[in-house]
Amino acid sequence: MQHVLPPSRPPAQSRYAPQDGEQFRRIWRADEAAFRDHLLRLDPQSRHDRFGFGVSDDFIARYAERCFGMDDVIHGFFVDGVLRGAGELRGLGHGLPLAFGGAAEAAFSVERDWRGRGIGTELMERIVRAARNRRAGELYMSCLPHNTPMQRIARKFAAVLQHDIDQVDAAFKPVAASPASVWQEMVEDSASFAIAMVDLQKRTWLKDKPAD
Repeated sequence: MQHVLPPSRPPAQSRYAPQDGEQFRRIWRADEAAFRDHLLRLDPQSRHDRFGFGVSDDFIARYAERCFGMDDVIHGFFVDGVLRGAGELRGLGHGLPLAFGGAAEAAFSVERDWRGRGIGTELMERIVRAARNRRAGELYMSCLPHNTPMQRIARKFAAVLQHDIDQVDAAFKPVAASPASVWQEMVEDSASFAIAMVDLQKRTWLKDKPAD
């Protein structure tokens, strides 16, 4: 895409207020099973929307294993400890780390019963902030033409959309990181990592607990 991109800033009043039992946090390698299970719960149409084509359970399991590399950042929306939505950020495989101005791509998935509530916008804000703090030069997202909700969310962040026959490409230009944006992410990431470790310990304890 050859565009002069406007700076991507979060829309006013975009923050989602979690209800009881709901939580947004970063997803870590310890959460791989929760991430995989979230993708497996997507219905066939949602899987097609997320990946651009129909995918099998085996494909999803292999995909989840590869999603925690050095330049990968995933934020999730949890309800009562179950992952119901995810926003993903990763480098585009050009060999240039994001910190040196490399480009990145974003992808999103929200289970059907939790859509239309602003969760996608909140996940997008966190992914754009992650790209910003990592000094990504540009951020891209692709979706199918009928996925108008994702296109509306992209426009909230000043994305430039290019419509083709079989897909819509969105391009963002993250604004420069600020000390406040970096500090906010560091604090939230530290808390989310601690929560992920506690959840892992709980799962391990329940798995190893002798049957009554």
